[in-house]
Parts: sequence; structure tokens; C-alpha cells
Amino acid sequence: MKFQNAIVRIAGPQGEKQYLLVPGQVNSLEELHVDVQRVEDNSGWRYTLFLHPKTDLTVLDLAVELACPAVDLFFANGFQSWSESRLLPVDAEIRRLRKIARPFMGLYGDDHISGIPHGPGQLHAWSYTYVVGPGGRTTYLSSLGESTGFTLFLYDHANKIMTVRKDLPGLKLSHSFPGLYFRVGQDAQQFFADVELNRESRMPALGWTSWYRHFTNISESIILKNTAAIAESGLPFRYVQIDDGWQTATGDWLSVKPEFPNGMGPVAAAIRERGLVPGLWLAPFVASARSELVKRHPDWLLKNAGGRAIRVGWNPYWGGWFYALDFYHPAVQDYLSGVFHVILERWGFELLKLDFLFAVCLQPPREKTRGQVMHDAMQFLRRQMGNRTMLACGVPLSAAAGNADYCRVGGDVHLHWEHRLLAVLRHRERVSTLAALRSVLGRWHLNGPAFISDPDVFILRDDHQHFTPVQQSTVLMINALLGGLLFTSDDVSTYTPEQRSELEEALIWSGSPVRIVTRLEADVYRILIEKSGESFAAYCNLTALPVSVPATKNGRITLQPFETMILKN
Repeated sequence: MKFQNAIVRIAGPQGEKQYLLVPGQVNSLEELHVDVQRVEDNSGWRYTLFLHPKTDLTVLDLAVELACPAVDLFFANGFQSWSESRLLPVDAEIRRLRKIARPFMGLYGDDHISGIPHGPGQLHAWSYTYVVGPGGRTTYLSSLGESTGFTLFLYDHANKIMTVRKDLPGLKLSHSFPGLYFRVGQDAQQFFADVELNRESRMPALGWTSWYRHFTNISESIILKNTAAIAESGLPFRYVQIDDGWQTATGDWLSVKPEFPNGMGPVAAAIRERGLVPGLWLAPFVASARSELVKRHPDWLLKNAGGRAIRVGWNPYWGGWFYALDFYHPAVQDYLSGVFHVILERWGFELLKLDFLFAVCLQPPREKTRGQVMHDAMQFLRRQMGNRTMLACGVPLSAAAGNADYCRVGGDVHLHWEHRLLAVLRHRERVSTLAALRSVLGRWHLNGPAFISDPDVFILRDDHQHFTPVQQSTVLMINALLGGLLFTSDDVSTYTPEQRSELEEALIWSGSPVRIVTRLEADVYRILIEKSGESFAAYCNLTALPVSVPATKNGRITLQPFETMILKN
């Protein structure tokens, strides 16, 4: 990729101005200095743009344009964990959420963020991307400075231009500011390679979660029954995680439902007595409209530019609308610190699944970017957690890197292959097994360098689900190959010998080094892995049609609908 332009657009005392910048020097402008550097290193090129204002000003745009002529595929990395993320042909389109759905789910991803072009051949990615050219040549672009603001990679197919833009429109600036900092190269291992890890290294693990079988209809007896079944199964489970539904209302984290008559501490102790690690779900930065928190503390809610509390979305499990909390309100941080103290120190939970985290950065203060707010919030959570284990979910991935131990890398799976209504609504953050697997396959690089990836659950049971056995097998195998945290909600005491054998076989492959994941055609992939010094290839068909694909030593092979097959490479 060849450098073409560097641009800064500002609003200052003399009005709005745009400047073209010269790389390799400090650009001395009327209102500010901009240091633009382009340095070659072993893995490619590093770009830095550093702003030094001479007066108070507002930054409207900061971007670098790169000529990018020979590209066939673009990886559209979504805004947060749930956002569907996959390799797309460069003439494809990322379609916006339908208007009818925007009041209910329009704040989940980037649909509400202005300045993102849409249309055929207009593609974008957050924090990192990669493009595939003729012959499979792959170029990787990754931000190295997300704590000061998210980075947006925009590809314009018609003009063959890659624009790397800092997400900071309207940022009030009165001091020096590290703007863009990103890398371009051919080394896949450099994604988040410069992250300063604020966590201990966690190992891949197997766990049970209550959500995908019981949803919010959980109780102490359900948790203890499944804990006993897991402990007696002989399978290598580590975690038992109580998901959404234990609290009286989302936001009221110290108020426990009557279905847990002994409270949460004894449940955590019972899990630990079985030799398992107790985990608990909460969504620290949101609260439902029915919660006591919202009723008693409306001043704690995050407000939009017009001063109205931000309704993040509508959740039927929570009784309707829910709101974001104002992270910078001192009382909010004090309240959350108290919640974490009780859950970790008094109740004794050791794994926390922290969900809906994106909500904290929906309305940044004028002197901060969305990325700064998200990173401040994640570091706050890390401090609260101490050396306990954090599973982050619904979070922009760059903010989780270095802070979360485990992180979700796809959306929630559905009990069907696809959620047809949400797909029709073009909801990228939808509940969908297909969309979740696409994201897991596209984000495979992150497992290890950034955090241990959580690809969401596998389902092997026969009841309360609508998968075929082949679909179940593919979900399990992709998750085992590309994730490090394998959860299920099955009652393992009901597993047949065949289901148990299938899980044990998948666990043999778990943790195998992954060399590369290649898109062979739409929703058909090859995963190259190593096992015991030998090379293998997993071929994955996510479509409802049989497909014929080339195999290294086997000519061509035919994959049946939804089939995954592993062959020696």
C-alpha cells in the first residue's frame, strides 16, 4: 500500500480549515503542529500522527489515505464483540439496520455513528483489518493507539483507496494529543502485539453456563443440579457460570431473586466445594427502566447532547427499555466498586462475565473520544477484578485487549442456525449461529495475542434446540479449534455415549496452533492447524448446499451442508 495523503480538519478561532500534511516531518500550521512519521520496521510500516495545538480547537477529522489497488477481499471487523465480522468481496455492501429496528437496537453497533460511507464497494472495519489480493497475498492493518480513540479503516473500491481515520469528530483539544498510530504489513502475528497486558495468562478451559438452556428462568436448584452433574461427569470442566436472571432487575446487582433463597454466596461456595470455579454474569454499565437504580438515581444515567437519558435498547428479558450509566459520575463508580466488592469478596465468585460493555461509550464528553471512555472503563473494571478472571462481552475488542482474560469474539448463538427476522432487519449484532461462526472464523488472530477468545457455546443436547447433528458438530469443532473458552448449557448427565465421545474428540483438537484461516468461497473456510508435529486442515461449510473444495493432498473433496471435515494436510 502506497501513502497518498494525510489530512487534518479542525475548527478553531478562524473557522473550519483542512490541511494536507507532509510525512516525515513536523507540519507547522497556523493553529497547531502535526508531527507525521512513516517508519519502516521488520513487519512493515508504522504511521504516527501527533497533534500539538497552539490554541484551543476542535478536531473534526484526522486521517491517512493509502492507495490500495489490488484487493479482492476486505475483512469488515465490526464495532464490538457481537458485530458480525467477516471477509467480504470488495464490491460488497455493509447494509444499514432497517429504520424500523433502529429505536430498539440502533445503538448496539456503529449504525448511529456518523461519517461512515455506505453503499456497494464502501466497506469499513474497526481497530484492525486485513485485505486479500491476487494469489492470496494478505496485508494486515492494525491500530497501535486505541486507548486515545478507536481507529476506523475505510475501503473505497471505486477509487482503490484505504482511509485510516481516528474516531474523534468534535473532540475539544487544548493539549498535545497522540492521534493516529497504526501498522501496515504482511505479518498476522502483529495484531495487538504491542498491547501491554494487564492480566495474568489464562489457559483454555471448558465451562457451563445457564443461559442457552434456561435463559432467565434460573434458580438455586437448577444451578446446583447442573453443578453436581458436571462434577460427576468426569469431563474436564473448570467453570460454572450463572448467567442473566439471578438479579431482581438489571442494575440492582445486590438484590437477588427469591429463586435463590440462600443468596449467592452459598451457591458460589457449593460450586467451589465441587472443585469448580464459580462465575457470575452482570452488565455493569446498564440498568433497566424497571430497576430501583433508575427510579432512585436518574442523575446517574448517561445523557445525550440534548440532556435526555440514553435508552440503549429494548430487552424483553428485562421488561423493556434499558439505559446506560454515566461512568464519570462519581456515585456510579462508587456504586460499582461496592457491587464488585460484594460479589468478589463476600459472595466469593472468581469469574465474572461482564456484558453490554459498549454502552459506556455511547456519549463521550467533549474532551474525550469513544475509545478513551471505553478504555477508561475497562481499566476501571480490571482494577475492580484484581486477579480474578474477567470474561468481557459486548465490548469493542481493542479495549478488551490487555484488560480481559477471556473475550467474546462473536454474537450470541441462536437455537436455530439463523434468526431470520433479525437477519431481514440487517442487525449485525443479532442472535445468530451463522453470524457468530463467521465472526469467530474472521477474528481467529486474536486468540492469544489479545486475550483468550470466547466463541460462545456449543450445543450437543437433543432437546430445546433446532440444530441438526451435523450443525452441532460444526459449531463444536470450529469453537474448539479457534476459541479458548468452550461453554455449553447442556445437562451433561443426559449425554449419550456418542455425544460424550464427540465432545472428548473435539477437546483433543482444542489448543492446537492455528496457522491460517482461509475463505475458499462465501461461508466456506479452510483452517490450517498443527497437531503433534503434523499439519491438518479443517474444511468448514456453513451453507445449506453441498460444496466441492480443493484439498492439498486429496484433490477435491465434497462437503455436505453444514459439514466440517478434518484431513491430514
